[in-house]
Amino acid sequence: MALMLETPDTTRAPARTAPPVWLVVALACAGQFLVVLDISVVNVALPSLRGGLALDERGLQWVVNAYSIAFAGFMLLGGRAGDLYGRKRMFLVGLGLFTLASLAGGLAQEGWQLLVARAVQGLGAAVLAPSTLTLVTSAVPEGAARARAIATWTAVGAGGGAAGGFVGGVLVDALSWRWVLLINVPVGAVVLAGAARWLTESRAGDGRRLDLPGAVLVTAGLATLAYGISQTEAAGWTAAATVVPLCAGLALVALFLLVEARAKAPLMPLGLLRLRSVASANVAMFLSGSAMFCMWFFMTLYAQNVLGYTPLEAGLALVPSSLAVIVGSKAAPRLMRATGPRAVAVLGTLVALAGFAWQSTMTADGDYLTAIMIPGVLMMLGAGLAGTPLASLATSGAAPEEAGLVSGLVNTSRTMGGSLGLAVMATLAAARTNGADTPEALTEGYALVFTTGTAVLAFGTVLMWAWLPRTRAGRTG
Repeated sequence: MALMLETPDTTRAPARTAPPVWLVVALACAGQFLVVLDISVVNVALPSLRGGLALDERGLQWVVNAYSIAFAGFMLLGGRAGDLYGRKRMFLVGLGLFTLASLAGGLAQEGWQLLVARAVQGLGAAVLAPSTLTLVTSAVPEGAARARAIATWTAVGAGGGAAGGFVGGVLVDALSWRWVLLINVPVGAVVLAGAARWLTESRAGDGRRLDLPGAVLVTAGLATLAYGISQTEAAGWTAAATVVPLCAGLALVALFLLVEARAKAPLMPLGLLRLRSVASANVAMFLSGSAMFCMWFFMTLYAQNVLGYTPLEAGLALVPSSLAVIVGSKAAPRLMRATGPRAVAVLGTLVALAGFAWQSTMTADGDYLTAIMIPGVLMMLGAGLAGTPLASLATSGAAPEEAGLVSGLVNTSRTMGGSLGLAVMATLAAARTNGADTPEALTEGYALVFTTGTAVLAFGTVLMWAWLPRTRAGRTG
């Protein structure tokens, strides 16, 4: 298969009429929605999985970790593969793997079968996710139209994460835990058929081969880092089970950078990191993700463990927040046109910061309006406003032949930031509660999480204002 992928085309099919831009964006966004939805939708089904497949606590942890480790580890490789072998081809390969693995996971009869399926899902997602953003940026010229398309991609992705708890609750309550995976099969099949029929192929590899040493090192490094992060909740930050993989992962990433500096055709040209727009936007995404990714997790815990909501009620309680992230994402391009992406990213982060600060005042007997809805809307409105300009800046400075790689870098920054942030926040919350499970103790732990998130976003705001490029508003919005 590798030889087939690397063989240049010697014949060309008759020219096809380019599909409508809206159709390309819709198909790409559908793929991104499935990827992000699956990160959160399984969480609601974990209690049912315990009984259905007789999984213990460690097994349940690996239902989540198997997906996230494979997803984070293969993201850069998936992005570069799209550049070299074709964005449409990688979209179809990634979505096909994801859909088949969802079917296998939904039909699993043993715990190990589910874990293998989840790992393959993560691999498929890592190939698919970079292609979704690259298809959008390749189909739409840079400027106002691209900003609107990226806003749609951002809104759909954020909406997928937001909808996970609600969709999972409905499926588990109405059907069974298996349907949080099986629901991907008909949706994936429809998107696959549409993509095969209407998407056109694009690539920018210029006959280059995949940098195999770099691919192995960065995949192993990111996957090992993700594994180390996943160990923190069970083993703690100072245990050998955590420290060894974290150090090994950092060493592998450092070795990857050394290899790339000497490679003739590197997997990731290090010159990309010298582009101010790419470097600053990715760091900002990492910081924002480390705080904002935790919001859904801890808001759901607060609603269920403290306020007594059912899983379905908790999902419904966060619907206004889900709508707010879509509103923020769609409003961002207009604001970018007037003030530029840097100002909008800072504004969005400040709005989210206000929501985090409000949420940090939560009490054990809070009411829905002031304890969940309003702060949740502020947090997600800000996330939507900030996400669009950051994604636009991160992809605007790179050459077309690096588009897939940059898209993979964007997704990697956000995913690794979210994983690290969740691990740190969970540790802080557990340390504050000190084993107590009363509503008052749990509230103190969750409140500390949002206080910490407020501080992280405050630092991110200063960094964005000082480092993000001051591009002209008319060019990007």
